[in-house]
Amino acid sequence: MMTSMNRRLFLAFSAAACVTPPAAAQNFDFTAAATYSANRRGVSLLVMRRGDIIFEDYPNQGSAGRGWELASGTKSFTGVMCAAAIHDRLISSWDERAADTLTEWRDDARRDITIRHLLSLTSGISGGPIARPPTYADAIAQPAEAAPGERFAYGPTPFQVFGEIIRRKTGGDPLDYLTRRILAPLDIHPTAWRRGADGMPHMPSGAGLTARDWARFGWFVLQGGEGRVDRGALRECFDGSRANPGYGLSFWLLRDGLVRPGRNAGVEIDTTLSERFGGISMAAGAGNQRLYLIPALDLVIARQATGILQALMRRNNGPEWSDAEFLRAALGSVTAR
Repeated sequence: MMTSMNRRLFLAFSAAACVTPPAAAQNFDFTAAATYSANRRGVSLLVMRRGDIIFEDYPNQGSAGRGWELASGTKSFTGVMCAAAIHDRLISSWDERAADTLTEWRDDARRDITIRHLLSLTSGISGGPIARPPTYADAIAQPAEAAPGERFAYGPTPFQVFGEIIRRKTGGDPLDYLTRRILAPLDIHPTAWRRGADGMPHMPSGAGLTARDWARFGWFVLQGGEGRVDRGALRECFDGSRANPGYGLSFWLLRDGLVRPGRNAGVEIDTTLSERFGGISMAAGAGNQRLYLIPALDLVIARQATGILQALMRRNNGPEWSDAEFLRAALGSVTAR
């Protein structure tokens, strides 16, 4: 006769026999996704799992050693930079008021804007023209057009405001801080980083990285910052706002309610697929630069392409991109845990 303990063990083993095999036992096939990407100006497609590269493809004159501009994929460095600054106690929390540092904001409608509002693009300050970041001084001179948290406004200006906050907090170049705290320890070496007329680095766009380095950054994020940033603060990067449930703190969240950055951005989501894997997030830039984070599968997918200028000018250059179609090609045959 089966004892109570044996009965519990039997039920546990029976349940284990019925569950989906873990990701380690699954076969991944990215050939269809690679073809889809290559046919849409793709120059690199790299998949990293648990820190190891398991697939690489460099069509259309791409190469492993060549860096490509990330466009707005650059924005996601700011969320991680803030988590580092919180770890270093330069910033108290996401809810620290920007006016605590930007003292010129203390006596006007911007006094209650927090760093969370800035990097979730809900500050009430206009986003500004896409791909034309203002100088830091021009960014912090922008007035509020709505109450904080009221609406989502995509654009570069709030990220430049954040750059000025980091400049004042550190007393130096924000890119130097990012490099010292995150990039150099990870052996990540940008191949380019645009700067404005004020000499300051663009925070919303302009970084250039190889696919390997971009994927390495993504894995660092999936690992919770590997002890180099405040883990809780980094986790908050993946909480949406009321104004846009599909945008966290510098990262896109592929879920219901996502407010797209624009009609031609290629951001088309398959919520069923995303939910199947417990959520998919991404950094995204013009020309369909993509860094997908899929925690349930321990996967990072970096995709780079040409055509940034054409995308910004809204000129079609071949077949259109769809995140939903690409991810179905990449993950359609994979079983969730």
